[in-house]
Amino acid sequence: MDNKPLQEFPQQNEEKQGETSEQRPSLVTRWMERLAHLGLGEVTLRIGTNVLAVLLIVTVVWLLQQANLGETSSLPSASNLTPLPTLPVSQLLVEIASALDGIPRQAQLHTTIPSRPRMDVATYTVQAGDSIFRIADNFGLKPSTILFGNWNTLRDHPNLLKPGQELNILPVDGTYYEWQGTESLTKVAEVFGVDAESMINFPGNHLDPDAIGDLNNPNIAAGTWLIVPGGKRQFTSWTAPAQLVQSNPSTHVWGPGVCSGISFVQAGYGTFVYPTTEHWLSGTPYRPDIRHFAVDFAGAQGNGVFATDAGTVVYAGWNDWGYGNLVIIDHGNGWQSLYAHLSSYIVQCGQNVGQGELIGGVGMTGGTSTGPHLHFELINTTFGFVNPLDYLP
Repeated sequence: MDNKPLQEFPQQNEEKQGETSEQRPSLVTRWMERLAHLGLGEVTLRIGTNVLAVLLIVTVVWLLQQANLGETSSLPSASNLTPLPTLPVSQLLVEIASALDGIPRQAQLHTTIPSRPRMDVATYTVQAGDSIFRIADNFGLKPSTILFGNWNTLRDHPNLLKPGQELNILPVDGTYYEWQGTESLTKVAEVFGVDAESMINFPGNHLDPDAIGDLNNPNIAAGTWLIVPGGKRQFTSWTAPAQLVQSNPSTHVWGPGVCSGISFVQAGYGTFVYPTTEHWLSGTPYRPDIRHFAVDFAGAQGNGVFATDAGTVVYAGWNDWGYGNLVIIDHGNGWQSLYAHLSSYIVQCGQNVGQGELIGGVGMTGGTSTGPHLHFELINTTFGFVNPLDYLP
């Protein structure tokens, strides 16, 4: 009785060991499963197949060489043989792999999806430090397109840009037009310098060419906003000519700071000095193409602003069109100078100032989003707006 268990235990252990070895995956299987989880199973299998094929070819070549060793006496001498072209090992392997697999498919971790051009209008929220130029550059557009696409917000005036505004970003350079419901599509296209078909066929307008009907009375719902690819128009001028400030002081263009009742203007020297201690630009340069007839001089908040020439103050106060605190000096010789976004001003209407006299401080009033700077314009009754840098020393 005591020997029976001793004879059965080894047999049972052998059966359990056999069951364990059969159920346990082999090392190769475990490695293949691990490579499959990493997405490399197919690549490993392909490489392994190619390697085995190469080894098989090399083995066959070696066996053939051994078989021909006994027949070398009947072959021509080596000196009479034409040498066969040789290939580097790496190139040979590539040739063999290409012959076996054709064009190999490489494993890619990421799928490349071709980018498609944007066709619809996007929106962008203005951030502190933004400018018309920066926004346009970020979206690959012209600065004028930012103004053309946002008439209701910017009124064609870059100085009305301020943080928090929601801007329309057109998909292409052009203009943006709200259909009124009674106009001719042909005439509207002519105003913007394009043809009506370009507006109809642009995918972002979602118009059905078969449903448009008569171009002079098209089937377009009133209130529909249309992208006008390549369209251009004249900017609306909100800045009064120099002489208008005195001849029509009640004009709404300037705002509450416009002066009235000025009968005498002090004549200046006809030469100009820098209006602030900083002589480099920090914001928008002189760009008539986006109706920015000024230069933006850098400066810290509160830095001094000085009269560029002697004259008489004809505007001192708040401006309704993005300038913020504004001072305008008439120099009595056809020239006027404009100083905008001031943090404060210390002059008043009708006051005579000398060249280089302190008139206020650098600021960022008026909703400007480019930080403290001095918006400086020079206006002449004959030449109109000029680049101030062309007249400063």
